[in-house]
Amino acid sequence: MSELHRHMGLFHLTMYGVGLILGAGIYVLIGEAAGFAGNSMWISFLLGAIVAIFAGLSYAELSALFPKAAAEYTFVKNAFKNNFFGFIIGWLTAITSIIVAATVSLGFGGYLTQFIDLPITIGAVFLIIILSIVNFVGIKESAWANTIFALITAAGLVLIIFLGFSMEPVETIDYFEAPSGITGIILAFVLIFFAFIGFEDMANVAEEVRKPKKTIPRAIILSIVITAIIYVLVSLASIRILNWGDLAASSAPLADVAHSAIGTNGSITLSLIALFATASTVLITLVAGARILYGMAKSKSLPEFLGRVHPKTKTPWIAVIAILVTSIGFAFVGDIVIIANIVVFAVVITFAAINLAVIVLRYTEPILERPFRVPVNIGKFPILPLFGFGTTVYMALQFEVEVVLVGLIIIAIGAVLYLILRRRKDFMNSD
Repeated sequence: MSELHRHMGLFHLTMYGVGLILGAGIYVLIGEAAGFAGNSMWISFLLGAIVAIFAGLSYAELSALFPKAAAEYTFVKNAFKNNFFGFIIGWLTAITSIIVAATVSLGFGGYLTQFIDLPITIGAVFLIIILSIVNFVGIKESAWANTIFALITAAGLVLIIFLGFSMEPVETIDYFEAPSGITGIILAFVLIFFAFIGFEDMANVAEEVRKPKKTIPRAIILSIVITAIIYVLVSLASIRILNWGDLAASSAPLADVAHSAIGTNGSITLSLIALFATASTVLITLVAGARILYGMAKSKSLPEFLGRVHPKTKTPWIAVIAILVTSIGFAFVGDIVIIANIVVFAVVITFAAINLAVIVLRYTEPILERPFRVPVNIGKFPILPLFGFGTTVYMALQFEVEVVLVGLIIIAIGAVLYLILRRRKDFMNSD
């Protein structure tokens, strides 16, 4: 049986995580966040970082315990000894990967129109096909491509930070000004959490990481801390150049910030970098989505053909094709803010389950060796996952009814799929 290749060390995996988190979210959603929170949006980013750290520590402990592809599915199944719950969480993770890839590829298509006269959807589909080929060729190539994308993406954000803090603001800025008060800061925090998600996909390439039990926890924590610092600085720098009202009204907020600071060259440069940022996010979500399908197929929760590994490239090629086709299907849907909220809702449900899984496993599997343990414990009981669970439940209550309904429909489709596959399996076994 062909197995996946272990190519990634701490540097590549940390850059993979930074690339995952730093992708398209901040380039697109910082304007929306400014509309909700005004100058106080840096507080929203700080809150996002805290929730991400809670979830990241839980992922770190679980991925050191179970370094497998289809990480969320594996964690939840082992913690709750329940195939259905594990399947639903794995399903949610796979679907969000597909939706993120499709949505962000549309963002890429939008930026591409500034350079080439091409319909946005065609640009999006073209990107998905090209990056699926990279995904098929191998994890080493995907990791190198992503490392380059991550460095370029970070360079764009560092440029914004440099411009913001090297120039004197036109007027005195109140960094705590919030047009809608605490409510606006919370709404911005829930929305921009989209810009933090991604680190969880690091656990899904566990079977392609060297020394995964040590490397994955370190890389997860490093990537969240690095990106949190960058995000807070970018949000502060942006409002030093452009007031929050103009940021909120912009469809390409960071390009407008650069344009305001250094003219047309600034906006062209940032638009170009945004192409790399969006491409980076799409590549990583395609890679992670394929590994989730592969891992669930290997665990016999999805049809086994999805678990086939190509003998030459050592990649799960049928899962790569499945993600390619479904992502192209979703690319024909539109609004990034609505989709971002649907994704965050699904991720919040997943994070609640992951935080709970850490607590449950401390009691049901106390003798398992834990190469990494979440800090701050009372006896066996881990305090931080409890806070993580509480904050994710609170976040789940902040969404609009439409977003929650779409999220519940996605869960219901997963439940129906589970029952169909279960019956088929029982029927095959009875023959």
